[in-house]
Amino acid sequence: MSTATDSTRKSMPSALTFERHAKCSTTKARASTLQLPHGSVPLPIFMPVATQASLKGLTYDQLRDTGCMLCLNNTYHLGLKPGQEVLDAVGGSHKLQGWDRNLLTDSGGFQMVSLLKLATVTEEGVRFLSPHDGSPMLLTPEHSISLQNSIGSDIIMQLDDVIATTSPDHARIKEAMERSIRWLDRCIDEHKYPERQNLFCIIQGGLDLELRKQCCEEMVARDTPGIAIGGLSGGEAKEEFCRVVHTCTNNLPETKPRYVMGVGYPEDIVVAVALGADMFDCVWPTRTARFGQAIVTSGTMNLRNKCFADDFTPIEEGCTCTTCRPVDQGGLGVTKAYMHHVTAKETVGAHLLSIHNVHFMLNLMGNLRQAIIEDRYPAFIREFFSNIYEGDKSKYPKWAVGALRGVGMDLLSD
Repeated sequence: MSTATDSTRKSMPSALTFERHAKCSTTKARASTLQLPHGSVPLPIFMPVATQASLKGLTYDQLRDTGCMLCLNNTYHLGLKPGQEVLDAVGGSHKLQGWDRNLLTDSGGFQMVSLLKLATVTEEGVRFLSPHDGSPMLLTPEHSISLQNSIGSDIIMQLDDVIATTSPDHARIKEAMERSIRWLDRCIDEHKYPERQNLFCIIQGGLDLELRKQCCEEMVARDTPGIAIGGLSGGEAKEEFCRVVHTCTNNLPETKPRYVMGVGYPEDIVVAVALGADMFDCVWPTRTARFGQAIVTSGTMNLRNKCFADDFTPIEEGCTCTTCRPVDQGGLGVTKAYMHHVTAKETVGAHLLSIHNVHFMLNLMGNLRQAIIEDRYPAFIREFFSNIYEGDKSKYPKWAVGALRGVGMDLLSD
């Protein structure tokens, strides 16, 4: 395995600044600001996913209205369509989709491994069959970075070797971790625009905490502008997920943003922030909207249930999203009864719920961040879980209780 100490690498130029404002006096939660080329991003943050340069259910004007400053595009999908030639011609994904705020792109490796069964990983890269015409294709670290340079995203991710955490093949997990380090070196060498695009490394190692520590040491030595924890949200037990995040953040510098990839349920985020993570993403808020599910303070609400047919109250009282806000306050004043009427058969239902769900997630992060700044995050966590489980502590998930105890907080105490 290559090591940074074996090379003559210099620190990579950075197109971001990371300013930490507060840290919880009990847990590892942090409140920071990430300054990127297209504006400042308050951390901790949830990032909506606009896979194909399009956020399902929202226009970009509506996304701006939520206060979103950073969302995701998918390198794999944009590389296939519209393709690198079109991206170069238009001047990148910001111009393609009319988004004037920050973008993050993943490397494309996860989608090929997770979505395409006919994918083979070698030292060269990932070989797969095109989903469009079945032709053989190869994604290398160099090509992934070249695509992301063409996309022009503010944060780009290294190509990593992704293995499901539930795999019993420990040797393969170790190989993937070591290969991800070697691939990072190739990504660094290929990256053409470090002065305006920030390359994040990705920590791998499955559920093996020693492999994770080893990977952290190697990746930190490369001194990329930010660091991601990858390979999670793949079916592992929540207790194991928390142990990996806790271990990684213990071995990462305080001076850089930490991104836990693919994590987006509110409970997972609230706990992971306590474990020291800053950035999260998931398609869940818009995907669950398409099934009539609203994210609310008490959890989720299935608006297709008959009990909402004559309920003329907002989706959530006090919510300031465009969907819920009263008409006299510039909103739409949508009621549960109307949502029940349209969710099962009209696309406008998914649209209105997507606005609400994305707003809810970003508002949650804003409230969470303010609690850290005011050093009352443990109280915020207790109120959060009490709202979901109606104050019944016997229902609190054991994984959350255990993870929070690991950072000095007893969720079950008053």
